Amino acid sequence: MKLKTRKAVKKRIKITGGKKFRIRSGGQDHFNSREKGKHTVNKRRDKILSSANKRHIQRTIPYL
Repeated sequence: MKLKTRKAVKKRIKITGGKKFRIRSGGQDHFNSREKGKHTVNKRRDKILSSANKRHIQRTIPYL
């Protein structure tokens, strides 16, 4: 039996050439003026998932 892909997870994750998972950091929409500039700059960057989270995500996206 085929496994279903979780579409919500698939839309939020990109896979790099080295099979790493890249995600956008959260909390970018509003209330950014009260934060330090360093935090807002870091939110613009993509993040690489840790290996523990990667195993969990791979179960939700079986065919990537």
